[in-house]
Amino acid sequence: MSFPYKTSAPRAGDDARMPSDLTQMPNIGPAVARKLERLGVNGQEDLRGRDGEQLFDELCARDGRAHDPCLLDTFVAAVAYVNDGDTRPWWEFSRERKARAAARA
Repeated sequence: MSFPYKTSAPRAGDDARMPSDLTQMPNIGPAVARKLERLGVNGQEDLRGRDGEQLFDELCARDGRAHDPCLLDTFVAAVAYVNDGDTRPWWEFSRERKARAAARA
């Protein structure tokens, strides 16, 4: 099954190997799959029961910088796909995150 809202294609110089089955999920292209693999997520089942926000926070801590919040939304979308079969595009999760933040403000 192919999904129209993948992340960008690999750039010249990127590792050309296919990263496990992560890229078969909606929203996950090779670059995001490599980020997940750095966190020990090597397949879809490794995401079951995980928390996308915790994964994002761990990546930011490892890299010593704040990543784009769209990556957070992509991680949350990936976990939702594995746990609930949710195939919505990551930007739907962005809207939800922004709505929660606005409600807290």
